[in-house]
Amino acid sequence: MRAAIFRGSRDITVGERPDPVIQEPTDAIVRVVMACVCGSDLWYYRGESPHAAGSIGHEFIGVVEETGAEVRTVTGGDLVVAPFIYSDMSCPHCQNGSTISCVRGGNFGDGTIDGGQGEVVRVPLAGSTLVRVPGGAYPDQTLRSLLTLSDVMATGHHAAVSGGVRRGDVVAVTGDGAVGLSAILAAHRLGADRIIALSRHPDRQVIAKEFGATDIVEARGDAAAAAVMEMTNGIGADASLECVGTAQSIATAFAIARPGSTVGMVGVPHGDVPTAEVFFRNVGWSGGPAPARIYIPELLDEVLDGTINPGLVLDYTTNLDHVADAYAAMDERRAIKSLIRIGSL
Repeated sequence: MRAAIFRGSRDITVGERPDPVIQEPTDAIVRVVMACVCGSDLWYYRGESPHAAGSIGHEFIGVVEETGAEVRTVTGGDLVVAPFIYSDMSCPHCQNGSTISCVRGGNFGDGTIDGGQGEVVRVPLAGSTLVRVPGGAYPDQTLRSLLTLSDVMATGHHAAVSGGVRRGDVVAVTGDGAVGLSAILAAHRLGADRIIALSRHPDRQVIAKEFGATDIVEARGDAAAAAVMEMTNGIGADASLECVGTAQSIATAFAIARPGSTVGMVGVPHGDVPTAEVFFRNVGWSGGPAPARIYIPELLDEVLDGTINPGLVLDYTTNLDHVADAYAAMDERRAIKSLIRIGSL
């Protein structure tokens, strides 16, 4: 089969990988319909985080082609959403909300295991991992939104949940990438009264407002923090959501958090949490990689009934032949998030 191959910093190509086959009775073989490039993939692409050579990509939706003997929840022909981590959903860690820590789980596209940016994927623990999409034909925009549930929308939702967003809150979101925009949408659906988006890009500001942002702050660093504090009468945000992971973004998110609040952190950290500075303000943090499998069912219902449309973050479309372009477009800020069309329903 054809798949994206990671060969090193800024070196993504299309190559051949072995056709997946059932190896365990809990496996399923999924033919990929759509995949996308994750912001965390860019850390590997830029050489700022390690990644083994080989398969890459962990966000995809597809159609089940074959299942192992012990898979009961999906069957051939089903359209499914694959969360970026496969998990058994029964171990103590999964039961306590951390599917990323599943004792039997693992990552798609880790160099060895099939990645979502390929024609076909062997999905381990398929019965507990894959989420079946009910019904049949869906329009393209719905499919795009379903794709975001595999990671980016679930991650934005995790930021809002981890930050304790409640109805009537003032929320500030640091980061206007796909995760930050998804966090705005998540905060809106959880009932936030005011949502401040820290964004310097007009195209992203349009989506931010459509997703529920009420205010835009175009400054960065200390200037951004000062602007948010002025807008909140010196109090800060009831929930501050960090959706980038850089040292500056982390510092800003904590600087604008109200004393006694919790920062929802989902950006892959490439900077330190300012522990000493926030200790005496009683500001905590919660977050990490999203337990997407736990969130997908409730978000899926709202995608299908049209309540939310997170697929708007996918603003660049290409195919597997041009996967290198998908990465370059995001790296060069020509795209918020790149969609890769691979197969058909």
